[in-house]
Amino acid sequence: MTQFSCLQLSQAQGIATVTLNLPDKRNALSLVMMRELTLAFAQIAAGDARGVILAANGPVFSAGHNFADMAGADAAHLQQLFAACTDMMNSLQHMPQPVLARVHALATAAGCQLVATCDLVIASEQAAFALPGGKGSLFCHTPLVAVSRSIGRKRALELALTGDPINAQTAADWGLVNRVVPHEQLDAACLDLIQRATRGSAASKASGKQGFYEQMELPQAQAYAVSMQRMACGAHNEEAQQSFQAFLNRS
Repeated sequence: MTQFSCLQLSQAQGIATVTLNLPDKRNALSLVMMRELTLAFAQIAAGDARGVILAANGPVFSAGHNFADMAGADAAHLQQLFAACTDMMNSLQHMPQPVLARVHALATAAGCQLVATCDLVIASEQAAFALPGGKGSLFCHTPLVAVSRSIGRKRALELALTGDPINAQTAADWGLVNRVVPHEQLDAACLDLIQRATRGSAASKASGKQGFYEQMELPQAQAYAVSMQRMACGAHNEEAQQSFQAFLNRS
């Protein structure tokens, strides 16, 4: 297994856990960390895990991009940095397994983007979320891509333009997280949801996840066309056919 400098990677009971592990740097998404996340996601995608929990150590889930990567950087390096971020975010959604973010504390800027990119999110009552660029001189352009797809235009722009944080319950009300739980129940709630989200056919689940993200970006007519094709292929699959027969034989 690859040795990571910014992450911890483990697997138990079919669930892989990727943990951001630079607490003294507020789990900032440095170029190194983003590349390690991309590699970790690729390794898990190719393995036998049924689902993934994305967690973090320390007082902050993630403070977003590492300013040390950007200070004094030329345009080419900055392009490389944000391209690596986009590749990492895309790799998360391209994984066949469902990915659940376990958010125990503050997630800001690209850290909030990372949360919004996950398939599912459970947040502690102690968590908060922000796109703080609106208070400073670097607008959160790329974080807004993921966040706006979770909470809609008006609320996303409120986050981005004001830079003000929202608490966990507001994030749930807005659709950024699935639910909020007391901090001491966070681990149990995450395990419960990821186990329920990974039961059944792994192949069917993988197709479902990819089909969801594909159709979300399409006009309705095209969304139905691609989804119909996936549905037909899924129904023709041997695993599905066996389940149909098993159900009919019970009648």
